[in-house]
Amino acid sequence: MSDLFTPDPADTRPPEPLPNDASRRSFMKQAGGILGLALAPPLISQAERLTALSGKVEGVWPMRLKVNGAVRTLQLEPRVTLLDALREYLDLTGTKKGCDHGQCGACTVLVDGRRVNSCLTLAVMSQGKEITTIEGLAKGEELHPMQAAFIKHDGFQCGYCTSGQIMSGVACVNEGHATTDAQTREWMSGNLCRCGAYPNIVAAVREVQQKGGKA
Repeated sequence: MSDLFTPDPADTRPPEPLPNDASRRSFMKQAGGILGLALAPPLISQAERLTALSGKVEGVWPMRLKVNGAVRTLQLEPRVTLLDALREYLDLTGTKKGCDHGQCGACTVLVDGRRVNSCLTLAVMSQGKEITTIEGLAKGEELHPMQAAFIKHDGFQCGYCTSGQIMSGVACVNEGHATTDAQTREWMSGNLCRCGAYPNIVAAVREVQQKGGKA
């Protein structure tokens, strides 16, 4: 009689798998699945996914913006800010992106004559309104009085905040908030100048106010 631990030569059955073979096969399957996910192409964002029939980008809608007297039709996502619409889609780069949090005023534009921080305003909210940027102030080669005053009084150094300062200065005069130096400083305080040209800016705004009262 054969020993219990010695294989019987007459037994032709295949050897039984070791106890850990099943766990090894399971591990290899799981590892293969994880590797497949890692190598899979990234998902396309909704804004970039093309509709097969129309060829339009999903999530993008036509918007009509009246900027500096001209109506422009853009294809934009509802989340696009007025600042990005002006700079990235209309190439009106005079409006500057500073803090992008509504704290510096470099992005100031006029919407229906009222100054707004365009970085905090959605483009879709500005439809049907009159939008004026720094590019829309001059009449051909003739500078706007506020632009001329800024040059005369050297109201800028690096110039990055200047467009926002000028737009805010125009609104400040039109609002009647530039009758004194102190009042001008108060109502222009939302526009920051890192170069510290504040006295010259106040002088420019006050000159425009004193010459006509309206900019």
